[in-house]
Amino acid sequence: MKEALQQLISQTITTLIDAEKIPAMAIPAIKIERTRDASHGDFACNIALVLAKPAAMKPRDIAELICQSLPDNTVIANVDIAGPGFINVFLAKSAQTDVVVQVLNEAEHFGHNQNGMDDKGVAKSVQVEFVSANPTGPLHVGHGRGAAVGDSICRLLEASGWQVTREFYYNDAGQQINNLTRSVQLRCQGIGPDDAAWPEDGYRGEYIAELAADYMAGKALEDAPAPADAENDEAIRAYAVAYLRREQDIDLTAFDVKFDVFSLESSLYTDGKVDSTVNTLIDNGFTYEKDDALWLKTTEFGDDKDRVMRKSDGGYTYFVPDVAYHLEKWQRGFHTVVNEQGADHHSTITRVRAGLQALNAGIPKGWPDYVLHQMVTVMRDGAEVKISKRAGSYVTLSDLIEQVGCDATRYFLVARRADSQLTFDIDLALQKSNDNPVFYIQYAHARVCSVMRQAIEKNIPWDKESGLAHLDKLGTDTEVAILKSIAAYPECVAMSAREFAPHNVAAYLRDLSAALHSWYASGNQDKSSQLLVADNDIRNARLALAEATRQVLANGLKLLGVSAPESM
Repeated sequence: MKEALQQLISQTITTLIDAEKIPAMAIPAIKIERTRDASHGDFACNIALVLAKPAAMKPRDIAELICQSLPDNTVIANVDIAGPGFINVFLAKSAQTDVVVQVLNEAEHFGHNQNGMDDKGVAKSVQVEFVSANPTGPLHVGHGRGAAVGDSICRLLEASGWQVTREFYYNDAGQQINNLTRSVQLRCQGIGPDDAAWPEDGYRGEYIAELAADYMAGKALEDAPAPADAENDEAIRAYAVAYLRREQDIDLTAFDVKFDVFSLESSLYTDGKVDSTVNTLIDNGFTYEKDDALWLKTTEFGDDKDRVMRKSDGGYTYFVPDVAYHLEKWQRGFHTVVNEQGADHHSTITRVRAGLQALNAGIPKGWPDYVLHQMVTVMRDGAEVKISKRAGSYVTLSDLIEQVGCDATRYFLVARRADSQLTFDIDLALQKSNDNPVFYIQYAHARVCSVMRQAIEKNIPWDKESGLAHLDKLGTDTEVAILKSIAAYPECVAMSAREFAPHNVAAYLRDLSAALHSWYASGNQDKSSQLLVADNDIRNARLALAEATRQVLANGLKLLGVSAPESM
């Protein structure tokens, strides 16, 4: 609809220029915005204010010319001018109801766009890296937020025509893996966290005891033997990583999150990619030696200070393999990359990007894109929940799924901006009331399904053909509110994909559900407003609108990885 209005106004301005009623000029981009107040029309346009200066005319005079010169069309019913020259547009009834036809024709594809395709209609490639947890324990609630946000971003990008590759990067090298190995080994030797020999940075959760018991029982994994040798460091390391990777995969499957590619940090070392990256940086002249360490001149690329690459003990700092890994992403052809990570990665962004620039590999400045999510506080019975019986020091993703289900967990973790703190209220997530947003939205979907079943039971099933033929019968305030909300859905999807912001979809679904529930409730106050009225034409038109609303709710919930139940 916005495009149709832009074309009409652009055509009108061209006509005015040709008639020399306004000076000749290049027509700027025409901005169309939805109005918040129905008394101001359906859309507003500020083009008259934009043209005022180059035309050397008063904006209101330009607005009057545009309104008087609009060509005949079936889109606009009326226009008026507000303030200094804003043009308010009131849509024709058919223009408002056409969206119902569009939704029912496009079904699950309604809201999709081709923003991720090139000029030839071929989907462009994008890689989204998310979760990327160290294989040192069960996934915690923070990983769950990353999974919910990252997977929803992928779904949004796919709905926008992108060819998406989901990737999980395992940090299976470094000191944390050494700590994991030592913790498991001590458990294998019968030493627990309460023993004086237990290292301060050892892992204390019960899952370590379970892991060690399986290793000592010889329970080999597909990709790791279990020789039951408590002194075999390498075997324990391989087994522990494989064991916890498998556990994380199980949790992600329960969360309906799948990956196309799994990358290992350790492979960057074994394949020589880290050393190769470091040598290139040295050859390019962006490093220097100081205090027995190798430094990268990150200040030349906007950092506040240079960073150590290779420590005095010979080991690399954690951002160095990240630079090698992202170089590999670029070499694999992923020129659009989105990293969804925890806020603790904020400090690495500048140095990773600096390292990539210093490689002189043709990688653009500011690549890749990042989405950083903030911490999650879990509440139950009014108090913060800090530990898991199994993990010990934190709340696991599986804990939440077990307590409130996959749907509620996914919705709650994605419902707020990723960069804002999130409080996950278990009690609220369990409520079957309008206060629980995921219940509220799913119930809106189920309510339409229930109405459709009632129509069949009353022997007045929905006649789609009749419904579409009599959409002009729609016109109550609640019906118009739903029509406007449905029409805004494609714009919401496009914006959410562009900004990597699935929380916008969550908010949109709450608003659409509120409009649906309000429409339904109006029938309790006025029987003439009920969906299943006696008049066939009105009833079928209302059921067409209801079915279109149900379809949009289902489409939006799918983008968040949440189910759309037919009954509740």
